[in-house]
Amino acid sequence: MDGHVSRLGDIYSYGILLLEMFIGKRPIDDMFKDDLIIHKFVSMAFPNHVMNIVDPSLLFEEENEDDETEEAMIRNFESQASNKKKMEEFLVPVMRIGLMCSTASPRERMAMNDVVNNLKSIRDSLIKFKDRNKQRRR
Repeated sequence: MDGHVSRLGDIYSYGILLLEMFIGKRPIDDMFKDDLIIHKFVSMAFPNHVMNIVDPSLLFEEENEDDETEEAMIRNFESQASNKKKMEEFLVPVMRIGLMCSTASPRERMAMNDVVNNLKSIRDSLIKFKDRNKQRRR
């Protein structure tokens, strides 16, 4: 806010970067006018409507190019639809971290070691979830 470089300023920037990556919009996007900023946009949707603002490309896994039958495409679509709710369980905590890092008050921002530990935990849970889904498909 005061134009000086600081650790708390870096945490703020990291929070904004997380929000950017997961909603697929930049703080300079045309939609952010007047008093609407990326932090406020996400906080208005948080936590019940996060899936409405998340970048849709994050919700779909890559399709298997070897299996392009209509049946495989339907199976893939059904799997993605059922996993959407589960994905919300991973996206909400990530958005929470982004919001906590980008609060206006520097003293209320999350400590970076807590950010790292929380993100690692979310990543590990997501990997376990994806591994279980791969085993079910076999």
